Amino acid sequence: MSITLRVNPDEMAVIKSYADLRGITVSDAIRTAILERIEDELDVKLATQAYAEWEKDGKRTISLSEVKGELGLKE
Repeated sequence: MSITLRVNPDEMAVIKSYADLRGITVSDAIRTAILERIEDELDVKLATQAYAEWEKDGKRTISLSEVKGELGLKE
């Protein structure tokens, strides 16, 4: 499947420069960038949901100072 992407000359120069730097085609550079961005955003959403559920279950984090105190270690 193919899509059309409209970019101005300055944007195309940046994309082409990035592709050349990585030794890949412009198409591969765009595909990779888009898929990585989507994956990153999905990861953030899932992590946020998991953390909210973790907190809802009454769990909490503790600081390093608290850990050291519980273990009887010096600051």
